[in-house]
Amino acid sequence: MPSSSHPTSATGTLVLELASSEALTPEVRRLRLRGAGGQALPPFAAGAHIRVRTPSAGAEPSRCYSLVNSDGDGTAYEIAVKLETGGQGGSRFMHQLAVGDRILAEPPKNDFALHAEPHEALLIAGGIGITPILSMARQLQAAGRPYALHYGARSADLMPYRAEIEAVAGASARLYCDGGDPARGMQLAGVLGAPQASRHAYVCGPRALIDATLSEAARLGWPRSHVHFELFAAPAATAADRSVTVRLARSGLQLDVPAGTSLLDALIAAGRDPLFDCRRGECGMCAVRMLDGEAEHRDYALSDEEHAEGMVCLCVSRARSQSITLDL
Repeated sequence: MPSSSHPTSATGTLVLELASSEALTPEVRRLRLRGAGGQALPPFAAGAHIRVRTPSAGAEPSRCYSLVNSDGDGTAYEIAVKLETGGQGGSRFMHQLAVGDRILAEPPKNDFALHAEPHEALLIAGGIGITPILSMARQLQAAGRPYALHYGARSADLMPYRAEIEAVAGASARLYCDGGDPARGMQLAGVLGAPQASRHAYVCGPRALIDATLSEAARLGWPRSHVHFELFAAPAATAADRSVTVRLARSGLQLDVPAGTSLLDALIAAGRDPLFDCRRGECGMCAVRMLDGEAEHRDYALSDEEHAEGMVCLCVSRARSQSITLDL
């Protein structure tokens, strides 16, 4: 039996040991992690994730991974890692772990929890986004609560956890293989249907799937509070991104921000101390007022009214004008 204390390091992070590793698809591995020395792990609920320290080449040497198991009994955490060949090395590091290797991780955090009140859950996943969605399905199935699961991928052999989905959800699950043609895949209008007061949707997967689900739900009249999503990565830079001159109204500081650098990172590099948290445009903590200029909003946190009032999320939004002025 595991001991009652948690396997924490001197910094308060968890010390985890790889118990097993298994290939689910050519790109995805299932990793089962236990507490170092057999110690108990902090509990969690469906939708939770852990942030793992990885020796990547990026500015932030850590990656978030959803917990796939749903019991949170303290014996193990299960995650699935997709190998990103064009990434900064974090997924490669995770794929190369051997049984017995130890890693550091922050305790589970849940920004994607199931709504507390009784409701019908509509679960939507694409690719590796099945990980928190499967955890939710397991929890809902065990509790006898109503749900439907819709899961899409390019092909059946690229669907991690396909057998588990069929075993857990059975007739409550529908799988889609589009072969690279979206017209053959999940049709969101039919999946979502008309809004209902007792229905909530949960979506995780590629950013395009999340954006399309939010857009279609809004078109159908779903309340924004009834659509939940998980996004671990900030929007990728695009060819249309441009450099911008940023003026800070209060301090008089002027910054030249390259096209590939976020406003948040430019402020930090200049010695400023802006508030921020998620770096994905979800929490809104880094939002400030833009006094002059035009922004391209890429956040999920602010309303259309807040955008119209000049609020902008520093972590993800970009400038359309050659210069902007921030209320900083």
